[in-house]
Amino acid sequence: MISIRTISQISMKTDFNYDYFSSLESSWDRIKKSPLPVVVYGMGDGCLKILDRFRYYGIECKGIFASDDFVRGHEFQGFRVKRYCDICEEFDDFIVVPAFGTSLPEIMQRFEKIAQEHTLIMPDTSVFGDEYFDKSEFLARFEQTQRVYDLLCDEQSGKVYKNVIAFKVTGDISYLREVFTQPSEAYENILKLNDNENYVDLGAYTGDTIAEFLHHTKGKYEQIIALEPNVKNFRKCMKNTIHLDNIEWYNAAAWSSDEVRMFSKNAGRQATITDSGVPVQCLSVDTVVADKGCTYLKYDVEGADKNAIEGSVRTIRQYSPKICTALYHRAYDIIDIPLMLHEIEPNYLMYMRQYPYYPSWETNLFAVCRQ
Repeated sequence: MISIRTISQISMKTDFNYDYFSSLESSWDRIKKSPLPVVVYGMGDGCLKILDRFRYYGIECKGIFASDDFVRGHEFQGFRVKRYCDICEEFDDFIVVPAFGTSLPEIMQRFEKIAQEHTLIMPDTSVFGDEYFDKSEFLARFEQTQRVYDLLCDEQSGKVYKNVIAFKVTGDISYLREVFTQPSEAYENILKLNDNENYVDLGAYTGDTIAEFLHHTKGKYEQIIALEPNVKNFRKCMKNTIHLDNIEWYNAAAWSSDEVRMFSKNAGRQATITDSGVPVQCLSVDTVVADKGCTYLKYDVEGADKNAIEGSVRTIRQYSPKICTALYHRAYDIIDIPLMLHEIEPNYLMYMRQYPYYPSWETNLFAVCRQ
């Protein structure tokens, strides 16, 4: 049974303090101060971000390796891409810096195995934006951080918040592993959806989160509203949900206002509003919901989460929907978004969960209005 006490009433409060986080060595300091050679695991945009940070901190990269299936004797950024076993033959010991995220159990286990054999440090890199989580900046904002902690309503939420931030500071994946829970736990213990929900799905992708919603309501609901800005994903979403009654689809991005903006051409989950790309219609939740009502609102809008919340103020205040929102797209979402929601509706009870994922790209906030 989930307690409705705030975390400030729970005895573990003393474990969350400025001195604790101040004592943690940052991931970049851990890498820079080590005498061990440093290698990157993975290629693509993630590797480019890591190499950029290496240059910023004056860290020398000694090599790049990839999973065996991706090694074809090619080069990336001037390095011949090797296998893990090649790196092990070249160096007795070394630091591995992963450059990609995963929820695949076999890849997560591979990370953990590498961490047992050598030193694995996974610096926190934002999914979107150029801002990076920085220990000094975080400590400068600790008063806000503490406010979020004091808003959390069960012990698991406090552990998640503390451990995710500790991971963001240190790059040590063991902090995340300690607090993993499955999505079903949040549905059953926090959201407790019923058979008359009015569900608004922001970032509906191909309909996977609608299917998840239907699983937990046993296929019963009042209405579903789905927003998905990417055309290919939108078409798949419609195809996968066309059989449903009382559903509205919008090929649009959730935003703070109704306007046309540029959207990246990327068809994956990380497609987002950018300075260039293709024009896309943006709509606010307040416009889409109007007087239809809303009992459950999900935000997963790839870096535009705060903008989408700004466009939901009337809906939140009028209908007090249950909320699930991502906290990992931008560097300080984990602090900014809970405070933003609390300012809009102070009666929300807040919970935090970390789904199995390395790095912390599946940290979610759940808000349920106090009865």
